[in-house]
Amino acid sequence: KLYSQGHERAEGSFCPLCVLAIPFPLEQHATFRACCSKLVCNGCSLAAHKGGLGESCPFCRSPLPKNREETLAMAQKRVAAKDPEAICQRGTHAKFNDDDVPRATELLTEAAELGSATALYELGSMYMKGEGVAKDEAKAVECWELAAMR
Repeated sequence: KLYSQGHERAEGSFCPLCVLAIPFPLEQHATFRACCSKLVCNGCSLAAHKGGLGESCPFCRSPLPKNREETLAMAQKRVAAKDPEAICQRGTHAKFNDDDVPRATELLTEAAELGSATALYELGSMYMKGEGVAKDEAKAVECWELAAMR
């Protein structure tokens, strides 16, 4: 029904393995993998586990992190490699979990410059509300338009 109305889903809402749309809400039906910055659906994760991958990422085959420190180290490695989705993930984490809006703005701007549509959407929201940046509705709309075109 979604597709018949002319709407399209964001590229990040499809599993990179089975290429099926991940049902909403995404965080209940998929897991973000810090090792490769991919959102993998629970079905593919289960199939990989039953198929013998055990405690490895179904997408990149890296061993899964055992604790928060390993997860952060993997994420930092992706950020250092200039992965736009990893940088965006760190930015949204800084905004919502660490309440560090200036750092979030810096990370989201970098991710947007590298091509992340999600980062552009988040920046647009920040400009619209004036969160950590000067309130600028025109800039918000510009960010959202750029995000929609990606």
